[in-house]
Amino acid sequence: MTKELELRKAKRLALAFLLGAAGLFVLTLFLPRVWWAELLAAFSEAAMVGALADWFAVVALFRRVPIPLVSRHTAIIPKNKEKIADNLALFVREKFLDTESIVGLVRRHDPAAKVAAWLALPEHTQQLGAYLVKLASGMLDFIDDAPVRAFISRAVRSAIGTVDLSRSAGVVLEALTRDGRHQALLDAGIGQLAAVMSNEETQGYIADGIVNWMKDAYPFAEKVLPSDWLGRKGAEVAVATANRIINDIHNDPEHPVRINFNRFTAEFIERLQADPEFVDKGEEIKRHLLDDESMNTYIGALWDELREWIRKDLHSEDSVLHRRVAGAGAWVGKVLQEDERLRASLNAHLESAARGAGPEFAQFLTRHIADTVKNWDSGDMSAQVELNIGKDLQFIRINGTIVGGMIGVLLYLVSHLATLMR
Repeated sequence: MTKELELRKAKRLALAFLLGAAGLFVLTLFLPRVWWAELLAAFSEAAMVGALADWFAVVALFRRVPIPLVSRHTAIIPKNKEKIADNLALFVREKFLDTESIVGLVRRHDPAAKVAAWLALPEHTQQLGAYLVKLASGMLDFIDDAPVRAFISRAVRSAIGTVDLSRSAGVVLEALTRDGRHQALLDAGIGQLAAVMSNEETQGYIADGIVNWMKDAYPFAEKVLPSDWLGRKGAEVAVATANRIINDIHNDPEHPVRINFNRFTAEFIERLQADPEFVDKGEEIKRHLLDDESMNTYIGALWDELREWIRKDLHSEDSVLHRRVAGAGAWVGKVLQEDERLRASLNAHLESAARGAGPEFAQFLTRHIADTVKNWDSGDMSAQVELNIGKDLQFIRINGTIVGGMIGVLLYLVSHLATLMR
């Protein structure tokens, strides 16, 4: 049954109670003047008063009742639409969207654990993969739209055009080398060099290089001396010397190589940020990226090929991307289930985000609620409210009829108590 039918049925029932009371009152007019007939008359009179009073109260909420003196206090909901909108928004903000309520919601429901449990089921990860694949397909179609592609191209060119490549590279490099982080890079480099020098193939290559050098520079001595033995020994000496130098650099924080590396890095960063030659070179690279036809054609062709591959894969029954997304989702779920500290950390970050964004979100949503209600038509708003709560309000009319009649009986008994006692 629709809400309209339920409302009409409730109204007819309330009206039936009123008509029943009126019919009973008319009946008492033809009854003899005995106490029980007067009791019925008192009941019916009070019941009609209660029914009519509650009818007026209910109707006055939604529409104007043209009764002198009191009509200005009717149509309460349509007349107070602005107040209702503001008070409704305030109620939602204070009772549902205050920061502590949102934070409490995060604490009660443990969203990280729920996400982990959801991702632990294979059908859910498959569903997630299908959804993201569908989203990616829609994004490809969106990007492939000619005006959108033109807009993205303009945006990329504008972004590149505003970047100072040289100074930006200097800032990034300065951040990467702060607190001596570049020394770790030097350590990694000399460690790789030591590993290469210890390799037998490298040593053989050095030995062969020594032998070939002797053949070219001293051909006679090469024929007389044991060149292969000299080559091997020379390689061993070179490797040992290199390893000793590498160890010295690794173990000495004040080694001249480290000091020179520090000075070179600092000078290079300074030149990137201030040297006009570097700035001009950055501008040249930027112009090449923006204006070189072959570069743009190459990048465009790469993008077209990548896009077509992604599109074909997304529409394939055995989609690689779908499998990857589903596998990644399962992995995330497994890690979240096994790592309690990670779940606690994620929930803590969610609480922090709720505290930070909660007030602004609440203000936006409540303002949206208030503005939406204020933009409603007063008549439509009143009709919608009546449609949703009007059925229950009709029972107020019914209850008013019954309670009014009972009060009428009680008043009759009180007023005729002395007579009835005789």
